[in-house]
Amino acid sequence: MGQNENTAPKQSFLKRKNIEISVKRYGVDALGFMALGLFSSLLIGTIMNTLGSKLGIPFLTDTLWPLCRDMTGAAIGVAIAHGLQAPPLVLFSSAITGAAGNALGGPAGAFLAAVIGAELGKIVSKETKVDIIVTPSVTIITGVLVGTLVGPAIGAFMTGLGNLIMYATGLQPFLMGILVSVIMGMVLTLPVSSAALCMMLGLAGLAGGAATAGCCAQMVGFAVMSFKENGWGGLIAQGLGTSMLQVPNIVRNWKVWIPPTLVGAIVGPLSTLVFKMEGTPMGSGMGTSGLVGQFGTIEAMEAAGKGGMQMWIGIIVLQFIIPAVLTPIICNVMRKMGWIKEGDLKLNL
Repeated sequence: MGQNENTAPKQSFLKRKNIEISVKRYGVDALGFMALGLFSSLLIGTIMNTLGSKLGIPFLTDTLWPLCRDMTGAAIGVAIAHGLQAPPLVLFSSAITGAAGNALGGPAGAFLAAVIGAELGKIVSKETKVDIIVTPSVTIITGVLVGTLVGPAIGAFMTGLGNLIMYATGLQPFLMGILVSVIMGMVLTLPVSSAALCMMLGLAGLAGGAATAGCCAQMVGFAVMSFKENGWGGLIAQGLGTSMLQVPNIVRNWKVWIPPTLVGAIVGPLSTLVFKMEGTPMGSGMGTSGLVGQFGTIEAMEAAGKGGMQMWIGIIVLQFIIPAVLTPIICNVMRKMGWIKEGDLKLNL
């Protein structure tokens, strides 16, 4: 009886502070808004930078792109705090925690710093007469401390992942194609920066081509297989935006990730062995986001003297047609098996 009496006030306090420690709150709500923050900054900036480069518009490449890139962490922080329904002082302070986490540990670091900073900020919000000082101070200090502590670990994880990818590029083209395509495709969908990883590794040539194919498999695959739930808006948001929007659904039911990942394992070796596609470090981590991957493929193939009809067939078949056809077929089989159910792919747009 005494234990219940002690537990009830704690639960009442957390409820009053709108803090819900659950997979849904952090794995669905927070991650879902993080994807929107990332798209509204780094991804849209990358798209504009590519358009500016191709069309010769310095405003897009020299002004907008650096701003979007540098404000990625802040956008993630504010988006996550909004998703956690944080009060104003916590919401605005989360721009700093997100920026700190991103600087120290990339988007994943921004996520952890923003979540913990926001939740602790919510705890002290309006609990003192000097709320305007206490709330932002607690939010910023705790968020930046978390970013400082987890940043090196996240950096080590990314380095290890990069080493695995580079090891895969040294294998036979068949295995290399599968591993690089699957790994980079999954990284693209996860809350980390696949473009930054590819640029850090200088992932180009055949490995870059396989990575591009894997990223396209995730984006086009998710866009088409979820068309029933999300319509044309979802098709464009995922097909030309980011498959990261599906992360909350993956948390709910990880099986929805199987179809595009299997297709990635198919298009990867086709890219390295049959079409011999190549890519650039920037394009290989972007897939069909703003068609950056396709521009990168054209640039790499023409530089290698492989432009022409085979290049265009490879782009159309590997990066669009196969993912658009095979992914929904695999998904429909899994629906009949009961592994994927109605609404499992619905986006909160």
